Amino acid sequence: MTDFQKYEKLNIDGSWINLEKGDAKGGCFCTPKGAKVIGWENGIHYCFIRGYGETVFAVNPESCAEENVYPLAANFRDFLRLLLACGTTTAMEQIVWWSEAQFQAFLAEEAPPPERTAVLAQIREAFQLQPMENPFQYVKALQAGFDRGKLRYTDEYYEVTGRARPDGSHPESGGFEFPPVLFTFFRRDQDSGT
Repeated sequence: MTDFQKYEKLNIDGSWINLEKGDAKGGCFCTPKGAKVIGWENGIHYCFIRGYGETVFAVNPESCAEENVYPLAANFRDFLRLLLACGTTTAMEQIVWWSEAQFQAFLAEEAPPPERTAVLAQIREAFQLQPMENPFQYVKALQAGFDRGKLRYTDEYYEVTGRARPDGSHPESGGFEFPPVLFTFFRRDQDSGT
């Protein structure tokens, strides 16, 4: 049994850690081919991707970074350790574009509700884990060494982003053409008032 399968058997209410159950296929324009979604935070989803082993990725259709897909943890166990350190997926997902000061400020913002604390305690107990030390540095180091070369997307991704496909071809763009708008201006003669 994998760590993720063990996690699923716990029947945790993932809403307290922003890792809710949902469509395992993703379905967003930027969900890579071969993705197996393991949880959702609104439109952001977390997944394994075929060809990358147990690495856990964030897929963000409205990313503030240059990429919509980026690694968060080398494996699911490290992902859980990051959750224990950060409290929710929100903080760890945003490391990609945050400075360390922003990350630390976010973590200090609010006290976790008791329900979140209980969910995190359940994870810690079931897996016998400790929170990740230096979560910001861990994620940044993983992302810095990441090879995007095996990521594959649907045609929709290349059409939406306008990026070249792996073979170098560009999507055919019909573009968005609207009919011309005609304006008619009337000049008012100031002397006659018409």
